[in-house]
Amino acid sequence: MNPPDAFDRILALLHRATLDEARWPAATALIEEVCGFAGNLLIVGELVGDDVRVDFFRFLRRGEARQDLGRLYFDVYYPRDELPRHVRARPAGQLNHIPELYTELERSTSVAYREGLLRTQAQNGLIARLDWQHGLRVVWSLGDPVGRGGWQSDHVRLIESLLPHVRQFVRVRQALAGADALSAGLAGLLENSDIGVLHLDRDGRVLAANGPALEILRRGQGLSDREGALHASLPADDGRLQRLLKRALPGGANGAPAGGSIRIQRPRLRSRLELHVHPVDSAQADYGGRRAAALVLVVDPENRPPIDPVRVAALLGLTPSEGRVAALLAEGRPVREIAETTGLKESYVRWLLKQIYRKQDISGQIALVQRVLSAQGLPRR
Repeated sequence: MNPPDAFDRILALLHRATLDEARWPAATALIEEVCGFAGNLLIVGELVGDDVRVDFFRFLRRGEARQDLGRLYFDVYYPRDELPRHVRARPAGQLNHIPELYTELERSTSVAYREGLLRTQAQNGLIARLDWQHGLRVVWSLGDPVGRGGWQSDHVRLIESLLPHVRQFVRVRQALAGADALSAGLAGLLENSDIGVLHLDRDGRVLAANGPALEILRRGQGLSDREGALHASLPADDGRLQRLLKRALPGGANGAPAGGSIRIQRPRLRSRLELHVHPVDSAQADYGGRRAAALVLVVDPENRPPIDPVRVAALLGLTPSEGRVAALLAEGRPVREIAETTGLKESYVRWLLKQIYRKQDISGQIALVQRVLSAQGLPRR
């Protein structure tokens, strides 16, 4: 399959994976097959001082999970690898050839490069930062090319064209995780009360909306619907929103529909609404009937679901301070905001989080948020 012909097929798989994470392995397996490389590693972490703490990673090879290789790298080689420092210095969205990021001396002496990347088959791979906000780190690393002659230019161009779509996959999955809706599916999302959900038809008209989305539209602060079409309150934001919707809807732009995210201002509120727009591929012919052609997730920071820190502490066996920090984290607040809210130093908040990770036997913030949200959903005695 030629790379240009494969783009639409890969993009369709990425769109489905965004709402069903079980499809991510198939999407990456097709990318590996078309572009001729073996293995890929998706990493999500948080910037802590000059280092990055890894909260999540997924290592796949030909669609099969290879978390053993991921653990080998992070346990043995990551603490002394020079590569993360070099990747952080490169612009987000730039695809880099891994051996070119190491200095000549490092390629001769680095244990991580000479041994670790050899064992994980990534010495001649590609790597890119995909993060979009301060403090967050998202990295996608691709393994060695399998054919002779190294990386082909058309394969590299295809991978570069996929980078924004992989980034959008992570953004939407994070938004769904924050609303405890990772496995809800398209229809199930309408029943979620923690995030605004809108289904748009092929013309961009609102086809369905859940309670939080209807309330946001009713208030008209930042986002409203006019004759069924979504509009932002401020002209500049509305222009960006209309361009984003046009790209996401079928027939609205050249090539396959593509998702994206924006933040829009609200005239009377300091906080902004965050919108994630995602194309919806129809698995069956619709014969011209109205169906969901795009999904819009609306995150309202003023409507974070309250989480009882006392109950969290009791359910998870935490101290009062740990319970409060865990509850605030699960409400979607970053470490800096938690420190400001509690009056604690950021360093102490991070220390409390480490204590919680140890007590719960988990590895990072994503796992903790899922643990807190699951505990919050338990019936009260």
